[in-house]
Amino acid sequence: MSWNGHSVLAVVPARGGSKSIKRKNLRQVGGHSLIGHVGGVCAALPWLDHALISTDDEEMAVEARAAGLDAFFLRPPELSHDSATSIEAWRHALHAAEDHYGTEFAFTILLEPTSPLRRPGDVTATLGKVIDDGFPAAATVSPTPGSYTPHKTLTRGQDGRLGFYVEDGALFSIRQKIPDYYHRNGVCYAAARSALLDERHRNLLEERCFGVVIERPLVNIDDPFDLDLAEWLMAREADA
Repeated sequence: MSWNGHSVLAVVPARGGSKSIKRKNLRQVGGHSLIGHVGGVCAALPWLDHALISTDDEEMAVEARAAGLDAFFLRPPELSHDSATSIEAWRHALHAAEDHYGTEFAFTILLEPTSPLRRPGDVTATLGKVIDDGFPAAATVSPTPGSYTPHKTLTRGQDGRLGFYVEDGALFSIRQKIPDYYHRNGVCYAAARSALLDERHRNLLEERCFGVVIERPLVNIDDPFDLDLAEWLMAREADA
């Protein structure tokens, strides 16, 4: 395997705790758990050398192994609480993997289970921007609907009075005049080893990070309704 001689590691972050949906990463959509879906995508990437789960939960580790992911460590408590960042857990997983496999990975990807509608091509396109085009990092994004952009977002004061979040928001009553905005969708993050381990940054977006735009509808599971929406979107794709 490997990408033109470059070794690649996939990391799947999956904490056991979830406030919005209990045991979220074990919940099923389209007949598979969220962890199972990401395991299936990893199996479809011919250039991927190793894929592992970073979790603090033994049940999720068992589910990951069943989905074809490696699970040879549990994430330490200091990287498992709500305020711990994904990049810290990603760095920890990279170091653990290099110790375990006895090799250094030139590139690595992060695949969040909460984005079950990812396709192998999304991941390949994202990593390609790093390996082939020379960006230190890349991340998938989705277009932000006009009504959710900063120019349309409102604030509400203590007296109940509404105002525009952006000072000149009232000037953008015509949707077509609103600038293009994007939001992260969790499908894929990719980074060169040197970029990920640069501790001057707490977020890869602080790097020269390329945005890979995915136009089709996606869902990032955050509440119970998102599970229903993902189920519907999967069924629609299957019928297309």
